[in-house]
Amino acid sequence: MTALAHHHLMTLTLSVDFAAMVSIGHTPGGLRRIAPVTGGDFTGERLSGTVLPGADWVINRPDGVMVIDVRLTLETDDGAMIYLTYQGRFLAAPDAMARFAKGELLDQGEYSLAMVARFECGDDRYAWLNNVVAVGTGEQTAAGPVYSIYEIG
Repeated sequence: MTALAHHHLMTLTLSVDFAAMVSIGHTPGGLRRIAPVTGGDFTGERLSGTVLPGADWVINRPDGVMVIDVRLTLETDDGAMIYLTYQGRFLAAPDAMARFAKGELLDQGEYSLAMVARFECGDDRYAWLNNVVAVGTGEQTAAGPVYSIYEIG
């Protein structure tokens, strides 16, 4: 079996206004909430810049898994606009999820945050992003998640 070819694409740091999170309530899929992403930044070898406001459409499923669905606009340092969407999940034991739901920071070993990302860009300088397959892992911080995103292949 060959190893999965990958390389670091970028580190994405998000600021989330948890106090402004809107609760839609319990839906057939679980507890639906919308968390505003107020900004952040991204850095990598081939792209870096600022995260514009966006949101995370969160569902806490009945089985205890938190599913994330994030949509953001990125502005590169040289003025290109990029649409980033990613979906993923936050897994933790029930006791850790209960503490997380109360706003407690968990130790990295207590959870797993993983995502799959897609990019869209109309700027020729970054058109290569339209064909990128990317995955990432995240770390919880008080301000919001920090992701290490990798390009596959």
